[in-house]
Amino acid sequence: MPRFSHTFTVGAPLNAVVALHHDTRILKRLTPPPLFIQLHRFEPLADGAEAEFTMWFGPLPVRWVAVHSEVGPEGFVDRQVRGPLARWRHRHHFAAVDAENTRVTDTVDYLHRSGWRGRLTGLFFNKPGLALLFTFRKWATRWYLRPAQARSQIRRGGALTALLRAVLLLVYRQLRSAQ
Repeated sequence: MPRFSHTFTVGAPLNAVVALHHDTRILKRLTPPPLFIQLHRFEPLADGAEAEFTMWFGPLPVRWVAVHSEVGPEGFVDRQVRGPLARWRHRHHFAAVDAENTRVTDTVDYLHRSGWRGRLTGLFFNKPGLALLFTFRKWATRWYLRPAQARSQIRRGGALTALLRAVLLLVYRQLRSAQ
């Protein structure tokens, strides 16, 4: 079964990172364009809590139901119980580096269905696609955890530049690793 892992450090204390991920609006905030999330039901984060949503890939709707488990101060797991893949298990792990910095590690185990559905999900849910998704999530997590003053300064022109720089760097790394 394929596994994807992504780790980054954010300049915020552990409790702030945990609080951000407990916010029921977080899925929409951490999803990059051109994807769009339409929430149908998103229960507060707890063991057994469900999130039901549609992920739009442009004009293509993909319905998804995830159940949360292993919820604690160091992270949680979301598992697809209904959706496009044969299996999706995403572990979010948070670890304090020091009082003001937290390491975030996302580990996704996924499996495509057989047939045309698997070929279709393979176009979106593959290692380069997941690398782009989680690079955006790193940027967005850092964005939402910055002090309000820093966010307003970035809004005046640097946010798009920072996002484009992150995407270009990721593409460059993917091209180099493919050689």
